[in-house]
Amino acid sequence: RQLFAEFAAELSDPEQRRLYEEEVAALERERGVEVRFVHPTPGFVLRTSQEGSRRCYINVCSNALMGEPRARAERGGQRWELPYSLAPGREELRPAGRRRLLYDVVFHPSALRLAARSARFRRLLCDTALEAVESRCGVRLDRSNAAVLRGVSYKGVPQAPVIRSPLPGGAPKPNDDGESPLPPL
Repeated sequence: RQLFAEFAAELSDPEQRRLYEEEVAALERERGVEVRFVHPTPGFVLRTSQEGSRRCYINVCSNALMGEPRARAERGGQRWELPYSLAPGREELRPAGRRRLLYDVVFHPSALRLAARSARFRRLLCDTALEAVESRCGVRLDRSNAAVLRGVSYKGVPQAPVIRSPLPGGAPKPNDDGESPLPPL
């Protein structure tokens, strides 16, 4: 138990988390991939149900790594482009022993600022988040009973998903000297 407690304390230490992220980024860079961690900034929470029975929460968050929302004028109005990042859904255990499903949908901070000023844009952001979870995670959500929780900015423990993009030039070439990159047994 003591080892597990030390491990948990180490994981919650911000300095250890920063070192871990630097090591992962360096390892992925060697493989020819750039890695950026998306730390979600809490925004608001949507409560709904999945498949009509399981309660779930969608954390609508922000991070500056996401693309800014853009509007294009069209006949009869505007068409919005809302780039987002969706972390895989996760299940967390509540203190009462019940499980809850959580999803994080991350937009650019300006999208959340627009949503705070306009009820119509907030509805657009909520619809986009619901659609993202349904299409990417392959689940059905109860859209008609989805509600924004008042006074709650985030549910669960924040996790930082990763954005991977190939580096110019790709991965370095493996050794051509006939030797295995693995150490001898």
